[in-house]
Amino acid sequence: MKRIGMFLLVNLLVLTTIVIATTLLGVNSYLTASGIDYFSLLIFAAIIGFSGSIISLLLSKWMAKNMMQVKVLDPQSSLNYRERQLLSLVDNLARKAGLERTPEVGIYPSPEVNAFATGPSRNNSLVAVSNGLLERLDTESVEGVLAHEVAHIANGDMVTMTLLQGVVNTFVVFLSRIIAYVVSTFVRQEARGIVHFISILVFQIMLSILASIAVMAYSRHREFAADSGGAELVGRSKMIKALRSLKDTLQLVDNRQEALATFKISGDKKMGLRQLLSTHPDLDERIRRLQS
Repeated sequence: MKRIGMFLLVNLLVLTTIVIATTLLGVNSYLTASGIDYFSLLIFAAIIGFSGSIISLLLSKWMAKNMMQVKVLDPQSSLNYRERQLLSLVDNLARKAGLERTPEVGIYPSPEVNAFATGPSRNNSLVAVSNGLLERLDTESVEGVLAHEVAHIANGDMVTMTLLQGVVNTFVVFLSRIIAYVVSTFVRQEARGIVHFISILVFQIMLSILASIAVMAYSRHREFAADSGGAELVGRSKMIKALRSLKDTLQLVDNRQEALATFKISGDKKMGLRQLLSTHPDLDERIRRLQS
């Protein structure tokens, strides 16, 4: 679960909470009182599905700040040279990318060499880098990393990910309730209510994990687009240099903070199911695409 990202985790928790709430309010019983009303169920599923993804988006920046212990840099406060340089780089990149408002800039405590971008919109976003990145990468590589993250914001990737997740959630909620209804018909009448409720929770979680494969495939696709966008902002050579620098420092990844992998620039080589659930393509492939 760590590898599918905080966005998906929050989304799943929200969906589960809504399932419990709607069950207590009797909505599930109403939808299946006379069999399955597929049209009403689909509308219900869409409302829940998009509610879950939108709430996850709105919480994304707040969750990232708290989970990663991000120190947001205040331009009006006393900053050291590296911090002022970081603010200046992000501000320049934001202007080049056509953003109306410069993202908040922060630093989080970790020896890993990484960065992430998050936030509910282009004008309400955050770019954060690790202490390890500032300590181990030169200015050109740092600029390339920041360009990648700013490109994510400029491309609206957080919003499009939310819309995709909303569609996926809709099908998850819809199918989980149909399967749960069928399962509940195989037990005694007095046990159907609890069996139906438990089945909804179990199948919703299972289908959410399976559906995350499609979401992660989209995430990997957008990483290539962010690399290309970063190259347009700072030049292809700086973007390639940044990715090579990240590749050289992958062994420093702090496994305690893998839950935010979805937001970060760096990923490692993965195999099998782990590759399907990865938010990032292999760095060698990303470098090859930029070179070609």
